[in-house]
Amino acid sequence: MLPKIAKLLLLMAAAAMVHAQDLTEEQRADIEARIAPVGTVCLQGENCGGLPLSSAPVAAAPAAASPAAPAAVAEASPTTGSSAGGAAAQTVASAPAIDGEAIYNQACLACHASGAGGAPVVGDAGSWAPRIAKGIDVLHSSGINGVAGTAMMAKGGRADLSDDQVIAAVNFMVDNSK
Repeated sequence: MLPKIAKLLLLMAAAAMVHAQDLTEEQRADIEARIAPVGTVCLQGENCGGLPLSSAPVAAAPAAASPAAPAAVAEASPTTGSSAGGAAAQTVASAPAIDGEAIYNQACLACHASGAGGAPVVGDAGSWAPRIAKGIDVLHSSGINGVAGTAMMAKGGRADLSDDQVIAAVNFMVDNSK
C-alpha cells in the first residue's frame, strides 16, 4: 500500500495531466524543468526551513548580493546589540520588493493556471471570492502552511521559498482574481 503522501502526489500528477493539454509546449517544458530538481516536500505543519513570519528576525541587506543567490531575497539574521539584559537588537532591511508574479510563474502556475488538484484558477473571480472573503491573512497562512484535506501542500511543495515569497505570490494571485 502506498504511503499517504505518495498517493497525494500521484493524484496531483494525474490531475495535472488531465489539464496539461491546455498548456503550450513552452509552458510544459518550463514546468518539467521546475519539477525535476525537487527532492523534498514540505508538509502542512512543518516549519519548511523558515521562521514563522511573526517571529522572523529582520536584518540589514548585505552590501553585495552573491551571484548564487537571487537578488530579490535577502537572508534574515539577527544582529547582536549591547542593550541591557543581552537582548538581540534587530535592524530593518530596505530590501527590494519580491516579485509575486515571478514567484507565481515559478512555483504556483502548474496548479493555479489549470485547476489541478482543485486549485482556484488565477483570474476566476468566482472560485476565488469565497477564499478572499476569509481574509488575506487566511490566504497567506494557506499558502505557507498548506490546506488540510486538499492537494495544497505547504508552500506548494516548494520548501525553498521564504514566507515572504509565498505571501507575494498569494498577493499576486488575489490581485488578479478579484
